Amino acid sequence: MDHPDRDDDELYRAWVGGDAAAGGILVDRHLRKLARFFANKVGSPSDAEELVGQSFEICARKLGDWNGSGTFRSYLFGIAHNVLRNYLRSKRRGGREIDPATDAIAALGPSPVTIVGEHREQRLLLEGLRQIPLEYQLVLEMAYFEDLSRAEIAEALGIPAGTVASRTRRAHELLTEALTRLAGAPELLRSTLHGLDDWAQALRARLG
Repeated sequence: MDHPDRDDDELYRAWVGGDAAAGGILVDRHLRKLARFFANKVGSPSDAEELVGQSFEICARKLGDWNGSGTFRSYLFGIAHNVLRNYLRSKRRGGREIDPATDAIAALGPSPVTIVGEHREQRLLLEGLRQIPLEYQLVLEMAYFEDLSRAEIAEALGIPAGTVASRTRRAHELLTEALTRLAGAPELLRSTLHGLDDWAQALRARLG
């Protein structure tokens, strides 16, 4: 059971102090958030579940590393980001490093976990996000699906807040280009672009 009266900072400090139950509350609180993070980027539900588990295992193994700067969820998403990059590298031939500035998830090999959007616009948005380079996909999904602030995204990705702002602007441009290529029908493109925030929120609810 979650304890809304205890914030992440308090729970983390208690966990560091030996309160395993506090750690369990933190895991439960953020479990679905990490599941959403991996859902549109990995090849199978079992892979997604394994990566969520790895992220929390690293957090537990490095207990005490977070010094309270930023937020716990930005720290946790930073761990998940590194886990994702290691996973994607393992899927590349020869284990070559990926270039998040140019490599898109759709071109990296793994098919996404099966996510069926209720509307055509949702399915188009999911595929459009997979078609843009990873570093741009990440800033949009962290904002759209997790409501992370600019500062939290910067903390999670290890980049300046100003870079998050410029990257977000470019991400919107690239997403629009991808949706234009994929839509096929002009009316579908218009509907998706005009209601982008609403479609993203609906997808967030559908992803859990």
